[in-house]
Amino acid sequence: MNCCTLSVFFEDPFWVGLCQLQEGGQYRVCRIVFGAEPKDTEVHQYLLRHWNELRFSPAIAGDREERTIKNPKRRQREIRRELERSSSGAGTKAQQALQLQREAGREEARQARRERRAVREEEQFLLRQQKRREKHRGH
Repeated sequence: MNCCTLSVFFEDPFWVGLCQLQEGGQYRVCRIVFGAEPKDTEVHQYLLRHWNELRFSPAIAGDREERTIKNPKRRQREIRRELERSSSGAGTKAQQALQLQREAGREEARQARRERRAVREEEQFLLRQQKRREKHRGH
């Protein structure tokens, strides 16, 4: 079952959209920063224009849970127990997926920096070699 939901909320100082995509047992999420408070039509137009450009997180396994109405106090107790159990920091699936996306982006940036540094060092080395050859050219 394919399902896509978009939640728009205020995350100081910007309005942010959280697009959650559930397809084929895979769960992916994308964070969209709107800036000023968007109108419904603006959100709809943005999604229509930029859907192919959205960068979703890597897929994680997750079946959509059937929503049932539970006693709010019981839900609160379950959440507290879950938070106590997980020492690695709890979060919703969306938060976990966004964290995976940030880590992947960090790794890509680290690789790009490493490659740029290697190219720069190689250029500096070649320049030093050339200057050394020019100094000894006339002797």
